[in-house]
Amino acid sequence: MMKGGATMQFRAPLMIEHRLIEKMINIINKIINQAESTHIIDTRTIDVVVDFIKTYADKTHHGKEEDILFKDLSEKKMTDEDDKLMKELIEEHVFGRSIVRELVDSKNQYVTGDMTAEKVMLEKLKTLVNFYPAHIKKEDDIFFPASMKYLTNQEQEMMLNKFWDFDRMMIHSKYQSVVLELNKAFSKD
Repeated sequence: MMKGGATMQFRAPLMIEHRLIEKMINIINKIINQAESTHIIDTRTIDVVVDFIKTYADKTHHGKEEDILFKDLSEKKMTDEDDKLMKELIEEHVFGRSIVRELVDSKNQYVTGDMTAEKVMLEKLKTLVNFYPAHIKKEDDIFFPASMKYLTNQEQEMMLNKFWDFDRMMIHSKYQSVVLELNKAFSKD
């Protein structure tokens, strides 16, 4: 709830998350420019970028969209146009995940001495820089406003509560995964 009893719209936290993702995209642009001028890519920075995109942009942000918003909307009678757009956004999430996987693969090749992987890493970073702003604009300017008509104030408030619960679980999920991965790595010895 907001002041005066007005309900916060469900899209508010999603749009706030978009602003942080946009800041990371600006940083990625700087990484690209630096790498193109120095011909050196700091793989630790790439690891941080990948972690941000995987954990924040995909699991946290896209997770709320797919597991809560899109799921709830799929139970509504949406126009064909809105339904088509929602499916397109889901496909774009899948595309983003594949680009991140390819970025990780190229970074791993680069770390093992394959200098041709530098070009692939830069291509994947550029793809992310081009992909996210258009995807975010489509959600902020078209899909979120269109989806408002399908949700009552009460449904939006319930959705916000689901968002907060989802966020509270993310840190536990993240670090359970970290411990599991480290355990696997050290069990091989």
